[in-house]
Amino acid sequence: MHHKQFINIRSGLNSMIFIALRIYVLLFAFFVAAADCHALEISEQFTISGVLAGAYQYQDADGDKDLGRGAVPLQLELSYEPGENDLFSAKFGFAAGNGLNDRTGFSLSPWAADLENDTRDINGRERDYLLTAWYMHTFGFGNKTTLAVTGGIIDATDYLDENAYANDEYTQFMNGALVNGPNAFLPSYDIGAALWFNHKDFELSGVFMNMGENDAGNSYNFFGLQLGYILRTMLGAGNYRVILGATGKDFPDPDGQSEEGRKCLLLSFDQQLGSNYGAWLRMGTQDDAAAISYKNIYSGGIYINGQLWGRQNDNVGIGYAYLNGGNTDLDSSRVLEAYIRFMLNEYLAFTMDIQYMNDDYATAETTKGYLYGMRMAAEF
Repeated sequence: MHHKQFINIRSGLNSMIFIALRIYVLLFAFFVAAADCHALEISEQFTISGVLAGAYQYQDADGDKDLGRGAVPLQLELSYEPGENDLFSAKFGFAAGNGLNDRTGFSLSPWAADLENDTRDINGRERDYLLTAWYMHTFGFGNKTTLAVTGGIIDATDYLDENAYANDEYTQFMNGALVNGPNAFLPSYDIGAALWFNHKDFELSGVFMNMGENDAGNSYNFFGLQLGYILRTMLGAGNYRVILGATGKDFPDPDGQSEEGRKCLLLSFDQQLGSNYGAWLRMGTQDDAAAISYKNIYSGGIYINGQLWGRQNDNVGIGYAYLNGGNTDLDSSRVLEAYIRFMLNEYLAFTMDIQYMNDDYATAETTKGYLYGMRMAAEF
């Protein structure tokens, strides 16, 4: 390693430690105050929950500038439950900075959180900070059968492509390829309706959304369906889900001459392997009539509970994703990520994260390298 490169990495790591310490002090002070005033549960009907996080990531990549950036997102969710079967909810998102998401040369987002650019002019609606606002009514039919119907401003990922070990950018993996399936084009934060039906170990979810605009500036409709089954074995519970998605013909084709719809099929599995381990898998494909970066995704990984070292609230994750088959200049992307997360108190957790990313292009040089990250997240 060249001496100059070593100095840059060491400087970046020092900045990571400094910023992480500052974030910890701020978060710790915030939640000490919150715990003292008991303001999170206003009444039996009205509660406030949320997450406050901060992360710094340093990129050391071939063919791209070494750099480090941080971001601090805050999400607050207000819930009002007037009766046993009725729920009103509104989620607000605020953020300072975009981290490496708008600076990196990699195709996939190093941190899948909703950062500064994601909370402004959401979906071209000229709406800032209000992420979701919906009403849900639940019907009970007895015999472990329920039906919940939701309408308002919703997030499709609340109902589709769930996963016990790879679905939360604040407590699990950070990279976008390991939080959801990027080729499933699941939309967020726009007008729609959803239903969730549960009968014993079977689940069925359906989503319809009207999106303000896509990357081409076109409004479009999204339809999603998920069928899930909970498999209970001696090793523990496992969730096995099949997700279908489709849109209207509002996406440009690879040549930009016409507009096409998008269709996808995604499988999302997670399975407990005893009390200390778990494994997960995603596989999926989408139609390539429209211009797409990825047609296929193959991803999976393992989960390790901190009970192995006497801290049952800690967790470790190792995940890998391979995406290919798009019809743009990008041939394929690979992501390998590992993290270890330590719970510092009832609210606050500290995560150390490392990612290896590789983008192969048809007519350009490969971009590859490492991203080193630290994340603080407080949930209440």
